[in-house]
Amino acid sequence: MKCRLLLVLALMLSFSACMVGPRYQRPSVTVPTAYGEALPAGWKPSRPDDAIPRGKWWEVYHDPSLNALEEQVSISNQNVLAAEAQYREALEAVRVARAALFPTVGTSPSVSGSQTPAAVNPFSTGASALYSIPVSISYQADVWGSIRRTVAANRATAQATAAQLENARLLYQSDLAADYFQYRGALAVRQLLADTVKSYDQYLQLTRDRYASGVASMGDVAQAQTQLETTRSALTDLGVQIAQLRHAIAVLAGKPPAGFSIPPHPLPNNPPEIPVALPSTLLERRPDIAALERQVAAANEEIGIAQASLYPTISLNAGGGSESAAFLKLLTASSYFWSAGGQLAQILFDRGRRRAQISLTKAAYDAIASNYRQTVLTAFQQVEDELAALRVLSSEAAVQRRAVAASQQSLRISTAQYQGGVQSYLQVITSQTFALQNQVSAVDIQTRRMVASVLLIQALGGGWNVSQLPVT
Repeated sequence: MKCRLLLVLALMLSFSACMVGPRYQRPSVTVPTAYGEALPAGWKPSRPDDAIPRGKWWEVYHDPSLNALEEQVSISNQNVLAAEAQYREALEAVRVARAALFPTVGTSPSVSGSQTPAAVNPFSTGASALYSIPVSISYQADVWGSIRRTVAANRATAQATAAQLENARLLYQSDLAADYFQYRGALAVRQLLADTVKSYDQYLQLTRDRYASGVASMGDVAQAQTQLETTRSALTDLGVQIAQLRHAIAVLAGKPPAGFSIPPHPLPNNPPEIPVALPSTLLERRPDIAALERQVAAANEEIGIAQASLYPTISLNAGGGSESAAFLKLLTASSYFWSAGGQLAQILFDRGRRRAQISLTKAAYDAIASNYRQTVLTAFQQVEDELAALRVLSSEAAVQRRAVAASQQSLRISTAQYQGGVQSYLQVITSQTFALQNQVSAVDIQTRRMVASVLLIQALGGGWNVSQLPVT
């Protein structure tokens, strides 16, 4: 009996002949040979061995505080942990689908007793027992590849989920870095305003002294007072932005905002040079593109699964075991039994449901493929946008530095002329306003350059590569 069961099992496992459905090909996209935007001044195209640090891309900024915060994203950010749980869920779905490739083996041992009344059967010898140890094997032959395509679809979905997890990490890490540099920029503006308030307070005292000496008018004192209080109000209002940025950084790092603080650190003067490879490498470096490409592959498998439903299904079953009225005879040859058989099932009429399902899966494939192509185009746009931002802001920063120097020189001249009685205090206020505006603009440009560098790293994939996708 054992040999027969093994033979039946071998026939079951070999009952996979062919696969129906389309063979997968990655959707075609147009890839430019080079980026249209020129690199910022001083930057050079990256060589093949140049790369953003894999995984810990933020280390290019050489900021210990930023490093410590970024390390918390993967282990404390609840959105990342949710994406990680979804990936584990997708992995288990692969195991569930793969199990259908193998036979299902079951058993249901039983023991029962009975006694026939003497009034029914005078020859009855009394109570009797029946011992049974059956074993059943069932298997659906994957003749048309439906099960194998289901496994492949779940495998592609798991890889897509893994890429989505990496994309979630990248997005939250880059959001944290962008907020971090905006926070540093806001602190720099706050320090600038605090210093300006002290300066304006000295100007107010100067004006009061001149008024007491009969040189200046009360109007000059009022103007100086207005300038001071206006700047003091702006300094106070900036506290809202600083608090909100600090709270956002805390949440991105998975920490409660209450009591969260960041060690003081100056805003860098210039962003680091980011290695920018050829556009052809972008498809392999963006986790969101990789996720959609894997979703396209899964959709392709769904077409094959739908087409397989047009063909009959073949199920094979086998059973055997031992059954005896005497427990000690369960393992004897006379107690063994077996059975084997097969079944072919085919839907004869469903009013076009299966054909409609095939059309549905093809439409779903086309939609995901279009999303893939659009994501690729958007990725190129994002890289071009941030290259342009870095290049323009680099030039603007140089111009703004000259504007700051000129406005400060103008303020010194206006102050000297006012003290000498040549100019009115209105000219001093005008020079003060331009000087402060230019200094704030310089800090703003400096901040925007740092944020643009973060967004460029994000647009380039953050050092990730499609080779890091798991083999499920």
